Amino acid sequence: MAKYKLKINGKVKEVEADPTTPMLWVLRDTLNMPGTKYGCGIAMCGACTIHLNGMAVRSCQMLVSSIGNQEVTTIEGLSENATHPVQKAWLEHDVAQCGYCQSGQIMSAAALLKNNPNPSDEDIEASMSGNICRCGTYLRIKEAIKTAAKK
Repeated sequence: MAKYKLKINGKVKEVEADPTTPMLWVLRDTLNMPGTKYGCGIAMCGACTIHLNGMAVRSCQMLVSSIGNQEVTTIEGLSENATHPVQKAWLEHDVAQCGYCQSGQIMSAAALLKNNPNPSDEDIEASMSGNICRCGTYLRIKEAIKTAAKK
């Protein structure tokens, strides 16, 4: 076990964990932040997406020992009271069905818009292609991203 000081959602959190523990499990099990979901465990579905220095990454394959001083943002830290433009657009377009993949979808969309505030359809499709929605709400996801881009 090792001790880590992690910058998560603007606050320093001290944790003790095995260096090989994926960040997903540190967030969910150690820090009791269940918004980041476990999907596949092999970084293919996107349910575990968080931001690392503003970039969308898969937390299921990111070891806690690799974080260092980088800034981690989870769905819980994206905004208070679901006021981020992507979260508001998700509600406006009634994107979620089962909702399981939505925190990862929202985190990927927010990172896209931070780095490309006016994405084309192709940009959206390329950026979101690693996020799987078993309910198939891809058209609503795309429309919500376009709406969020206008705000």
